Amino acid sequence: MDGRSDDQSESWDPFGRPLFGGPEARALARVGVVDIGSNSVRLVVFDGAARSPAYFFNEKVMCGLGAGLGETGHLSPEGRKRALGALKRFALLGEAMGAAPLTVVATAAMRDSSDGAEFRAQIERETGLKPWVIDGTEEARLSAQGVLLGWPGAEGVVCDIGGSSMELAELRGGMVGRRGTSPLGPLKLRDVEGGKKELERYIAEEVEKLVELMPPAPARLYLVGGSWRAIARLDMERRGYPLTVLHEYRLDRASLEETIDWIADNDPDALRARTGTSSDRMALVPLAAQVLRKLVAQLAPLEIAVSSYGIREGLLYEQMPGELRARDPLIEACRFAEASAARLPGFGKQLYNFVLPLFGEAGPEKRRLIRAACHLHDIAWRAHPDYRHEVCFDSATRANLGGLEHWERVFLGVSLLHRYKNNRSGSRFEPLFKLLTSEQLSEAEVLGKAMRFGSMFSTDEPDRLAELRLYTSKNLLELIVSAPAEPLFGEVAQARLASLAKSLGVETEVQIRAE
Repeated sequence: MDGRSDDQSESWDPFGRPLFGGPEARALARVGVVDIGSNSVRLVVFDGAARSPAYFFNEKVMCGLGAGLGETGHLSPEGRKRALGALKRFALLGEAMGAAPLTVVATAAMRDSSDGAEFRAQIERETGLKPWVIDGTEEARLSAQGVLLGWPGAEGVVCDIGGSSMELAELRGGMVGRRGTSPLGPLKLRDVEGGKKELERYIAEEVEKLVELMPPAPARLYLVGGSWRAIARLDMERRGYPLTVLHEYRLDRASLEETIDWIADNDPDALRARTGTSSDRMALVPLAAQVLRKLVAQLAPLEIAVSSYGIREGLLYEQMPGELRARDPLIEACRFAEASAARLPGFGKQLYNFVLPLFGEAGPEKRRLIRAACHLHDIAWRAHPDYRHEVCFDSATRANLGGLEHWERVFLGVSLLHRYKNNRSGSRFEPLFKLLTSEQLSEAEVLGKAMRFGSMFSTDEPDRLAELRLYTSKNLLELIVSAPAEPLFGEVAQARLASLAKSLGVETEVQIRAE
């Protein structure tokens, strides 16, 4: 491949080198975070590709610390017992995984209860962990930072719902702006007295107070929290949506209204069984749905997106140096995957230069997807040859990757499928292909077949071996092969070039370049 391309003005590496191998990232190689919420207590240990959160360990216990808090003013006794047991386990796990000291944050239940300080002291005494009890505006800031971890430069409003509180935070220019907190967590709402009308009045009043702090009609509302994810999963179920990855799932206001009505009209146990939602979480969904209906009506966002990243990821983001924060989470994760799993780490860059002439008019977002695909093109080589295309598709569409819309996941999946297989007809993934336009589907096929062909030149010096040129006005795909590389252009390579040309609808011409 000829490493020279028309893309030389655009640097492959924004800062000249990958950061996951540097001291900035190695310092974050094992970051353990414990979130003591009103409804659950969770330990997450991040590892590996520091800019894009890689979940080395993730465990949650539904403790219900905030159950009955509004009525009694105290933490739930049973919740305390369960939370303490979970924290003792997490402290030992953190030590065993090399993630100590764990960063521990406690939110609404601990800060609002009369016995929160006493329970904090008990935790420190019996586990060695030191919970950091944060106020609502700090909780909002950290949750918003979690969104920034997945969406650098995100704009709009973040809404994080927990068991006992709900926070809003403004994102503007990649920074956290105005923030607000409220007692709108569903565990708290259970304790509102006066019946249905009083509950509706209370929700409307509290939502109005919060919305007044935020810009009107934000570009996007980012939903953070387990109750929002449960509602999004139900929206997928009602719509028959083919991809059940919650991160970056988009909802529109009309569909959301229909889903909230659908939830109210159906048996919760039946819905829970269909979606795999826990009984504890499902019990909170109807109250959370009431809040969401009112919030969306008042805030009037142009778009709604679900974020699986929140306060825990915000704590990881908090520890990142600025240079690491500025990186693209998708590209960093794909580069890390290539470095860890590919047979020839670094070949993805050469492959990108090789296939790029086929996408001469592609903008930055499309080139970003092409880069990601080239990094990932060889990471499934250990799978059985008959199933590599399926492993690749599953990896692209279901992996924990930030900064990637659902259609972009499928685009990557189709391109990687065609990296290993010419034909996608009859694939079990066909329902997901509907998330792409016919043009996007064709482009993904071309990219995959170009990578499939380009891999035939994966030697120690691929940038000197071959070059593709596409002349759309001539309906011609030209391949220039250096004389030393001519033996590599054998029968298999010729068949792959023919398949690529067919997907482009062009003729081919091959030239041998003398050295």
